[in-house]
Formats: sequence, C-alpha cells, structure tokens
Amino acid sequence: MEEMFQHAGTTKRIAGKEGRYFIYKKTVMEEILLIKRYSLTVLFILLLSAVLAACGDGAEDASSETDGEKTISFIHWRGEDTDSFNKIIDKFEEEYPDIKVNMDAFPSNQYESTLQTKLKGGASGDVFAMLPGVQFDTIINAGLAADISDEDFVSRFNSQYTTVGESDGKQYGLPLQLVFNIPVYNKTMFDEYGLEPPSDWEGFLEVNETLAENGVEYPIVFPAADNGPGQFMNPMMMNNEPEEGIWIKVQEGERKVTEDWWVKTLTQIKELNDKGYFGNDALGITQDNSGTIFAQEKAGMLAMGSYMMAQVHNQNPDMEMGLLAPITTSEEDMVWEGIHTTTFMLSVNEESEYKEEAKKFIEFLTRPENASIYANDTGQMLTLEEVNYESEVLKAQEPWTEKNTIFQPRYTITNGQVQDAVLGSIDSVLTGVEPEEAAEQAQQIIDQSL
Repeated sequence: MEEMFQHAGTTKRIAGKEGRYFIYKKTVMEEILLIKRYSLTVLFILLLSAVLAACGDGAEDASSETDGEKTISFIHWRGEDTDSFNKIIDKFEEEYPDIKVNMDAFPSNQYESTLQTKLKGGASGDVFAMLPGVQFDTIINAGLAADISDEDFVSRFNSQYTTVGESDGKQYGLPLQLVFNIPVYNKTMFDEYGLEPPSDWEGFLEVNETLAENGVEYPIVFPAADNGPGQFMNPMMMNNEPEEGIWIKVQEGERKVTEDWWVKTLTQIKELNDKGYFGNDALGITQDNSGTIFAQEKAGMLAMGSYMMAQVHNQNPDMEMGLLAPITTSEEDMVWEGIHTTTFMLSVNEESEYKEEAKKFIEFLTRPENASIYANDTGQMLTLEEVNYESEVLKAQEPWTEKNTIFQPRYTITNGQVQDAVLGSIDSVLTGVEPEEAAEQAQQIIDQSL
C-alpha cells in the first residue's frame, strides 16, 4: 500500500517561486500519524485524497487562472534539464507577466506509461514533450496533440528532422533534441591503451578484450535493467539489416525476427555478455548506475548515447569523451556509420484551455538565444537552425552531424507488443537463452499481436 502514497521522485517547479523544488515523499506512516486526530469519516476522505493525489502525479497545481494571471503546465521527463529550463522560464515570465509556468519533470519510465492520462481533460501538460514511435502514435490516435503546422516557429527547425513529428501531413510535435544513440567512449582511457574506434566487428571485440586485459571492470557498461536494450539494439542491428523500414515490415507480418539479421544481432549481444565485456550483471545495472560507473572510469564505453555526455562531464570534467558505433559487419559491408534520433518533441495539448499561451511558450523556448542557453547548459544538440554551441561536450558531438547515420530503428516500431517482444529477446539472451530460441519466442508474441 505504501507505494500508493508515495511519488517516485517527481520534480516540480512551482510558478512564481524561482528555482524552488520539492520531492513528494509522504509515506503511509506519516499519513497514519496525521489522520489519527480525525474521525473515521475524515479518515476516509483523507485516504481517498491521498490516493487521488498519487494517481495525479503532482498535476493538481497545473493549469489555472487567477485574477487575470494564467498558469500553464509544462511536463517532460528530463529532470536533469530543469535548471536550464528554469532560466528560460524566468525570462519568459518577465516578458509575459500575465503567464506563469508550472514545470513537472517525471521519471522517464513513469512519464512514458502515464502521459496519455496526464493530458486528458487538459488539466496538465498544456505544453508537453513526447517520444517518437509508440508514444507519438498513442497520443495522436487519442487526439491529444494539437496541430501546430501553421505556427511561425516551425520554420526555425531543420526540416529534415521534423518529419518524425508529422502525421497525415500535419505537424503535431517539434523534436527539440538531436541525439546520437551510439556508445560514448572514454577517449582518455583509449589514448592510454593505444585504442581507436574500431571499423568492424573483429576490431570491436579486440577493443573490448584489450580493456578487459588491462583490468577495466566494464569494457562496455550496459544498463540492461531499464533503457539499455532499447538503445544498444539500434547500432547493433543497423548493418545486420540496413533497411530503414525493417520494423514496419516486421509488425505488418512481412518480415520476421527469426531471420538471420536479428538472430545475428542477438548472437553478438550474447557474445559480448558471455565474454564478460558487460561486467558481471548487466541486468542489474540501470541507466543512472551506468552513468556513474562510466564517470568513475570503471568502464571504457557506455552503451547508451550522446545524451549521457553532459551528465558524465559534470561528474568527471577531466574525462575526454567521444562517440563510436559498434560495426557488426566487415568494414566493406558497412552501410550506416551510426544512429541518430530526433526526440523531446514539443507539443501543445489539444484539450488545453490555454493553447495560445502554450504556443507563446514554445515560440519563446525556440528563439535562438534561448535555445542556445538550453543546448550549452545541458549538452544537447538541437534540431534548430541557429544555435550557438560552446560547450566541449557539444563540440565532441558535432562531427557526427556529417556522418551517414540512420534514424533510430526502434522508434519505427509503433506496436507496443512488438516492441516488448523485441526487447524481451535481448533480455533472454542475457540470461543464457540461445539466440534462435529467444528470436522464436519473440516471433510467437509478435504473431499473436498482428
């Protein structure tokens, strides 16, 4: 029962209180001590209120209007970016004194599973961020994202990156971030051991082996407990099956994961695990854990993406970092050099009472001077045309804008059951299941979902 009364690390910015946050941490015991003073009737009301508050995930103080001052809600999953967003929100509230912004940043897994509920009724998320793929399709099909095609600020974005936020010729989301979903490597460590980013699969294995021989605990730290499989699968499969629409064909029944390309991908992931290159327990490592391990220089590579670089830099500013992609074929057979994703799609809630105020906030946030603040504070490459990149983390990523990269394949999966089956097959091989068997189990689930 305790979980019903306790918010999981929700970070909340209260409008009008600069830089002030609180974390909901009310336990059942505290509730009991409080309600002992009241009658059974009041006890029932308090318990009901506590449950409803927990279910609302902190959205009860979202959109509102008081004495002509309108308050809009901005929700997303990037808790690590709240300080930067606060700077921009403060500037926005100075320019628009009659509009206040409540910002809520939720844990990513929670946000992904509850966004639709948060948006319904328009009480929360006047401005919200969403992920491409399954989440985008879910929100669009539910009619919860407003059409922003005709807004002037759309032209600020590089058009090659905005298609991910389109549906039926209309623009429902504008991806703010340009992410490279390939491993981060410790360039300082690589230089020490005379290593270079490899250009084929044998070279990738040799790099891992060299790191292991030199006592590196995690040649490549892989957070398989949460987000790792959904990230690492992309560079691992991109050259085994370079077709851009492969997952669309899988979820339409035209192709199968029992084919050689996916079995090979699972085999190579299993090989890395069996040789100890992921460390002792990849399934016990979370994304947060992996960032800390990498920052502590216990790992040579981090199997996530460029979005982790700023966090690592903050923990270890002396570490020089770079990006590399595991090439799972020969150099001659390589088609793609890496993976990119356009994500953190800014959107307006179709059910919001304050659509015009929400659009004003997106317009303000995407002005070049404000976008540059966000980019350099957070170490995030952006999809906007006129951004001034100054940080070392961003300069390390810039060369990848010129490479031949493919949009993250996983985000072309729009069927949640298919996605779960695919990710489950990776978990299976990490527990010792043979790749062919894991692929067959996944295909059975996929067939049932078609």
